[in-house]
Amino acid sequence: MPLHVPPAPAPALRSVLAALGSPTAVREARTPALRSAQGPLSPELPLPVHVLDRIGPGGVAPVTRLAAWRFLIHDADRAVAAADTMLTPDGWAFSHFFEGPYVPATELALRQAETVTTSYQPRLLSIPALYMLALWLHADAEADAAGGSLAPADLLVPLAPAPPGIAAHRVHRVADLLRLMTRRITPGPGPLLGSPA
Repeated sequence: MPLHVPPAPAPALRSVLAALGSPTAVREARTPALRSAQGPLSPELPLPVHVLDRIGPGGVAPVTRLAAWRFLIHDADRAVAAADTMLTPDGWAFSHFFEGPYVPATELALRQAETVTTSYQPRLLSIPALYMLALWLHADAEADAAGGSLAPADLLVPLAPAPPGIAAHRVHRVADLLRLMTRRITPGPGPLLGSPA
């Protein structure tokens, strides 16, 4: 398998396991799939979630930062929900459960990525300015999952639902997708989207 899934921080995994083991956390989650699951639930495929803070014209370099670790929650052989963890002053802690279109879209994109012949480290890239999420295939498969920036050899796969004009589940080179995303953002007279005002 060409994907080198990075290990999640141990406290992040422990916090998700504790939340899954808590009847209160599962019952109060806004995820009907978790509440109705028949079998044991397990957190799998931990992915670091990086946020693309700025997209701008004129060759502005994209800036990314690690925001979360996401686990796909499996019931038997399929993902029914996801769990996010966040970094707190005390370390990684459970944030919330959720479900929706990005859960099966992430699974589909990972299956597609397993067919490529080059090794990649899978990550998720959130682009808040476009309300978009993409599978980020980082070319340095052994890199620290918490760091790094978009590199020319990296690939991006927009997840469904993707913004208009950007095809979901199509593999893009970083530069090509950044060009498409830049065209989708209409710069105004103020600061760049995502930059502090």
